[in-house]
Amino acid sequence: MEHIPSTETTEAQAARPGRKRYADVPLAEKLAVITAWLEEHKAERIVSLNLTEQGGFTDVLLVLTAGSMRHAQSLADGVAALCHERNYEYLRVEGYEAGQWILVDLNDIVINIFLEPVRELFRLEALWGQPPARAAGEAVPAAPATGSGGESPV
Repeated sequence: MEHIPSTETTEAQAARPGRKRYADVPLAEKLAVITAWLEEHKAERIVSLNLTEQGGFTDVLLVLTAGSMRHAQSLADGVAALCHERNYEYLRVEGYEAGQWILVDLNDIVINIFLEPVRELFRLEALWGQPPARAAGEAVPAAPATGSGGESPV
């Protein structure tokens, strides 16, 4: 006797999503929410770098300073909780155990949480062209135009 599978969905199948769905939020709004949360939780020297036309691996790079290793870990934990609460995409975290430089990857936003000496050592802002710091809620800054005849930022 041949078994013919039922075409009806069971409760277990209905409860199991086939694919993760994330909130469809504009990048500028998501960035403003995350930046405001970081400011509320005492992150310092928050800089937003627009990489939409430069890197390809992410749209925005956030660079910020934490006061201590525990503070850096707390900020990383808080961003993870915020992403879960708001259904933002959250890929992974790197460097959490060491706590000197914690990278939180949200796909379209990559957050770099540094202790001050490590931030000064790597100087990511200089590597990517150092646009000015962005205030919370401000629109994502436009990528700098590239062309001949301009002075080097170095």
